[in-house]
Amino acid sequence: MSRRPRVWFPGAIYHITSRGNRRSIIFNNQEDYDRYFSIIMETQNEFPFQLHAYCLMSNHLHLLLETKTTPIQEIMWTIQTTYANYFNKRYQVDGHVFQGRYGAKLIDSQKYFVDAGRYIHMNPLHAQIVEYPADYKYSSYQYYVNGNPPPFLNISKTISLFPGPKSYQFFIEKSSTTTI
Repeated sequence: MSRRPRVWFPGAIYHITSRGNRRSIIFNNQEDYDRYFSIIMETQNEFPFQLHAYCLMSNHLHLLLETKTTPIQEIMWTIQTTYANYFNKRYQVDGHVFQGRYGAKLIDSQKYFVDAGRYIHMNPLHAQIVEYPADYKYSSYQYYVNGNPPPFLNISKTISLFPGPKSYQFFIEKSSTTTI
């Protein structure tokens, strides 16, 4: 039975999730995280898209990604395949790095957009890795709080939905029980 194609249209926004095969580690160290970020930048150069939020955990990841003119399938195929090839070569292993097909929930409202961002940014706190979400260095939240986002991250759309960065920070941190 074939899979249903992903819903896509120019400007579609998705909450992307992907987990390591058998819940295995997909980011072992700083070099792995840095490589994933560089793959995101390379892919943005080839297929322009906006990345509004991210959180890379050791065995899974979350992206809040907005397409422009390229279907999500091409963007994610490029990112995931390039990273899997890097990972297998670096660690001299074969086989799947990621568990099945990545998840892609279509964001269909402004409320869902900001709720997905909060869920992504609170992930390290819920996993009890940090006491404060901006302390997790593989999450985009630190740039929402401290400024100076990397070139591959666009925080302006999210911030524009609030009176300012401090209002967004309050929105994120006021509830540590939000689920999507």
